[in-house]
Amino acid sequence: MTEDQTKPTSKTVVFTLPQGIEAQSASVVGDFNGWNPQTHPMRPNAEGLWQASAEIEAGREYQFRYLVNGQDWHNDPRCDCCANPYGGENSLLRT
Repeated sequence: MTEDQTKPTSKTVVFTLPQGIEAQSASVVGDFNGWNPQTHPMRPNAEGLWQASAEIEAGREYQFRYLVNGQDWHNDPRCDCCANPYGGENSLLRT
């Protein structure tokens, strides 16, 4: 019998900015995109919810946040949080 040599699978995750946050622009940033706000910009959908999707490796844990209007950081209240090195918290996503 041989070991399973399959590659890790990826998963599409849809990020949704929590309701009640006033946004003119928004991005989801985190470990999965090098904290680059240009990689996953969010856009309002038909219901007015800001969303972005990302293809990320399954079976891992990622830290992320929402960057709104280029300066305001927000966590996702539906996710657990962990301390970040700047004295705040990041949201945790487990795939």
